[in-house]
Amino acid sequence: MSENTSNNRPPGPAGAGEAPGGTPSELEQQIQQRRERLAATIDELSSRAQPKAIAQQGAALVSARLQAVTHTPEGELRTERLAAVAGAFVVIAGVLILVRGRG
Repeated sequence: MSENTSNNRPPGPAGAGEAPGGTPSELEQQIQQRRERLAATIDELSSRAQPKAIAQQGAALVSARLQAVTHTPEGELRTERLAAVAGAFVVIAGVLILVRGRG
């Protein structure tokens, strides 16, 4: 007594069981366009899913930022910035040593 409800469904989009209308050349063009969109989507997803590529992009970004901070546009080293960072490091290390020595 159970009915097969799959026959009662409205027709789906073209390619989902119903034959789309158009001439054979129009159908070939539609198929080619869909293939191109699918290939672009697959390429994008595969590039997003590669951890090595993501890590390399991140490392390149950090390297570029470090280069911009530590060097002038002409490529010379910014010694005043490096000296400030080194000084801050020495002060922080000294404070940590003092705190641990008393504790």
